Amino acid sequence: MRLKLAGLLIVTSTLSASAALADVYDLKIDQFERTVEGKTLTGVSINGASPGPLLRLHEGEDVTINVTNTLAVDTSLHWHGIILNAKMDGVPGISFDGIAPGETYTYHFTAKQSGTYWYHGHSALQEQEGVFAPIIIEPAAPEPFQYDREHVVILSDWLNDSPYKALANLKKRSNYYNYNRRTVFDLWRDWRNADGAQKTNVIKERLAWGRMRMDPSDIVDITGYTFLVNGETPQDNWNALFEPGEKIRLRFINAAAMTYFDVKIPGLKMTVVQADGQNIEPISVDEFPIAIAETFDVIVEPEAGKSYTIFAAAKDRSGYARGTISETPGAEAAIPELGPRPELTMTAMGGSHGDHGITNDKPKSAETGMEGMAMGMSADDHAGYGSMSAMETGPIVLSYADLRALTPYTDRRAPDREIELRLTGNMERYVWSIDDVKFGDAGPLELNYGERVRITFKNETMMEHPMHLHGLWMDLVNGEGDMAPRKHTITIRPGETISADVTVDATGSWAFHCHILQHAATGMFRKVTVIGGPQ
Repeated sequence: MRLKLAGLLIVTSTLSASAALADVYDLKIDQFERTVEGKTLTGVSINGASPGPLLRLHEGEDVTINVTNTLAVDTSLHWHGIILNAKMDGVPGISFDGIAPGETYTYHFTAKQSGTYWYHGHSALQEQEGVFAPIIIEPAAPEPFQYDREHVVILSDWLNDSPYKALANLKKRSNYYNYNRRTVFDLWRDWRNADGAQKTNVIKERLAWGRMRMDPSDIVDITGYTFLVNGETPQDNWNALFEPGEKIRLRFINAAAMTYFDVKIPGLKMTVVQADGQNIEPISVDEFPIAIAETFDVIVEPEAGKSYTIFAAAKDRSGYARGTISETPGAEAAIPELGPRPELTMTAMGGSHGDHGITNDKPKSAETGMEGMAMGMSADDHAGYGSMSAMETGPIVLSYADLRALTPYTDRRAPDREIELRLTGNMERYVWSIDDVKFGDAGPLELNYGERVRITFKNETMMEHPMHLHGLWMDLVNGEGDMAPRKHTITIRPGETISADVTVDATGSWAFHCHILQHAATGMFRKVTVIGGPQ
């Protein structure tokens, strides 16, 4: 099978239904050059491309993957959301030593699940340099929905600068890449437009932001990315073809290092059928937000003779990724407007903006060093970031509250205990942490094999955090009881409190971290150690 990804033809290994469920895949981590907006940079690729090769596996297949490192530094690959032995998880310093230059490391695991997943680098900042690719695991049994054709849609961000230099710049000044900072002219405009007593509040708010050394427009760490669909820029216009009358399955993967996207296809309803590779009760939406590291599978039914734009707007509205669904190669469709850029407000965190619909508590405090000032996004600004529209005629936007498992999972015991994790940070020093402790100073989080644990996340920062737990699945506590959805990545908005129940059914040590690459690199990371195991 040959699949066009990143503008390159790549070969993937496939198996017939009658073949033995075992195969060997060879991957090479090497350098490549990418030219974006006229600037050529050296990145890191898998088999010469970014995204790398699609691995199409089969449920029950015994998988062998040989990964050769041709770089001058260590490397690794992590199989995101895949159930496997801890030693095969691919996290240097936790599950293995990494892959040294010139060496080949062999991963072995059995594909015990099905769905849409991905794999990526877990060494230094190589993921941002281009080390990521999709995984599709075909189910052993027929799927509960029908489609005629499928396309993988990998969303990513590319910075025309070294990610290591970018991190150094953020450490020097956290708003280094915030090109939308408010000016004295904005202050003057707001003051003139305010009514009487509100003029004083305008000044107080501006002084508060100044004391925090932050800006209302600072909702992402880096502005200035180019956003890609399967490695192609908006100008490249990646194409997905269909034939009249077909149902199309689109497998969306957010492989960005730091970017959340809001996805829509103007003129087409999307039926969401999977979240993080898990079947959910189908739900028809006009738009869905996708956090970093999440996957969503949707089915669409395009009309004959029409073309449609796949439009993925960056959360800060600094740009977009786009492609086109059409019967004709190279076709284009109208590109919608980005809409207004959202801004933070000083409203209480955990208040009206908790649009996942599952926030129950308020955090103990605001961002570290913020003198008790709490931040959130106004209800208007937050619309379209995961809340169902209150207007019957408005767009239907997917929310975590809408996710419901198609079938109940085996273990639905009440939790044996609860662990609270406060997501914390210091923007002035650009340090991110859990419970005010960064990874290098923290001991492991210990879980007991066989127990059921409730993990409650309390976001005390002004940014969203997509928390990914390796090796163990999280059952999102969203009011659906036994039908609660299962996820490998859960995003927590500013001021939001979200809980997930975890059945500790895997032995060994695992990583647990924010999937914003620069946040994990600066300390929002934990080692999870499972005590005990099956007799």
